[in-house]
Amino acid sequence: MEYMIGVDLGTTSTKAVLFNDQNQVVTTANKAYPLYRDLPDMAEEDLTEIFDALIAALHEVVGQINFESGDTLAAVSFSSAMHSLIAFDANWQPLTRVITWADTRAVKYTEELKASGLGHEIYKKTGTPIHPMAPLSKLLWLKAEHADIYNKAAHYLGIKEYLFHRLFNANKMDISLASGTGLFNIFNLDWDDQALEVTGINRAQLPQPVEPYDYETHMATEYATAIGLPSDTPFIYGAGDGPLSNLGVNAVKPGVAAITIGTSGAIRVVSDKPVIDPKGRTFTYALDKTHWVVGGPVNNGGDVFRWARDNMFDAEKSTAALLGTDAYDLMTKIASRVPAGSAGLIFHPYLGGERAPIWDANARGSFFGLNHGHTRAHMLRSVLEGITFNVYMVSLALEEVVGELHSIQATGGFARSPLWRQMFADIFEQPVTVPEAFESGSLAAVIVAQKALGKIDNLYDISKYIGSSNTYQPLPENFEAYRELAPIFIRLSRQLQTEYENIANYQRKHTK
Repeated sequence: MEYMIGVDLGTTSTKAVLFNDQNQVVTTANKAYPLYRDLPDMAEEDLTEIFDALIAALHEVVGQINFESGDTLAAVSFSSAMHSLIAFDANWQPLTRVITWADTRAVKYTEELKASGLGHEIYKKTGTPIHPMAPLSKLLWLKAEHADIYNKAAHYLGIKEYLFHRLFNANKMDISLASGTGLFNIFNLDWDDQALEVTGINRAQLPQPVEPYDYETHMATEYATAIGLPSDTPFIYGAGDGPLSNLGVNAVKPGVAAITIGTSGAIRVVSDKPVIDPKGRTFTYALDKTHWVVGGPVNNGGDVFRWARDNMFDAEKSTAALLGTDAYDLMTKIASRVPAGSAGLIFHPYLGGERAPIWDANARGSFFGLNHGHTRAHMLRSVLEGITFNVYMVSLALEEVVGELHSIQATGGFARSPLWRQMFADIFEQPVTVPEAFESGSLAAVIVAQKALGKIDNLYDISKYIGSSNTYQPLPENFEAYRELAPIFIRLSRQLQTEYENIANYQRKHTK
């Protein structure tokens, strides 16, 4: 048997998925690590913890391969979270932890860049909205507030590039991840001169941009031994998790949107060329040179559901642990008892600031419309509805840029919840299709590997392996309620935005 492994480098865990030569899942291994929020607006990861998670996950799934009997491992390929930044000195010693997309400490310098007018000019060339998520903003923050680090830094990488550097002594970044840095010109496929000038860094401090089909071999012996694979196994660079999610659910035709809700979330469509929003609301990231993903990311997805679990449903969490069941399943059963619209309770899910559609790192969450009749169940359903309404707002902006959306392919943790799937169908008033296979990002990474190695000619071969799907149709009794609430949600988000900076500054002042 010839196997391949798709690795999903996520914000809070790394998953390795072993596929056989029919692209069927054989086994998976998932290794979690913490997201450090030691200070207000911080969101960092530890390099060693992520590296160890990768080695452990790969070791576990490689253990299913019997090399002695003639089994082979054709490749390992990657899907990676975007927008991370790590500074290294001239000897490749790390000067920072992994500063993730969720870190918003660069908000002040982001707003200054926006106000100068330079931000929009850079966006029009890089396709990355001006926001603290992007390494562009993080570099401005380092320069202003951590000059000791900024002045020592000889190299800047993201998390996947660090892993490849440690395993192979490489210094490369695929153009998909590069296109999410805010430093990469998506029209000439090189680091952008104006972005470099603004941040004060040079090309020598950044990795070499390569195609997602590029790969490394001859891993350092100690790591190949620890994993249990041949050292000459090709490690394919792969691409960003957003672009690969579209490929993984076969959302590649015009008007077909992919919606992913994991820790964060996004809605995206594929274009054959970069598309820039005159209002700067959407991103354009590369899958490869001929496939571009246009969409909008949201900070607040499954992490908000987790917040609700940890702070409002502690008893259910304990009960689920005793019964050996999933607390989220118990919670969705509770939420399903409440009719659509949560009896007029609206939740804005901006616990971690927000990217699309409002691009405001100061945004904060809120319940609106609470009265004596509302219960925990109403609050829980409104949390799920609020996350969904927010993605719906992004879709309205996206349609202005790429045209009408007519169907949705769903992936991510939320796709396991029938209640949430139906909620998306009802709020969007569009059919929502959920592929049976949930490992869509890892499958897409493996398809990229097969193209890299010449085993297939076309990425669209993935359609053969998606498997059967479940489709949810919008229910009139639900979407009529949401038609009334959606405009209120949207108007409120605009009105509340006038006070987000004030309340965020208050919280920074009084949070220790």
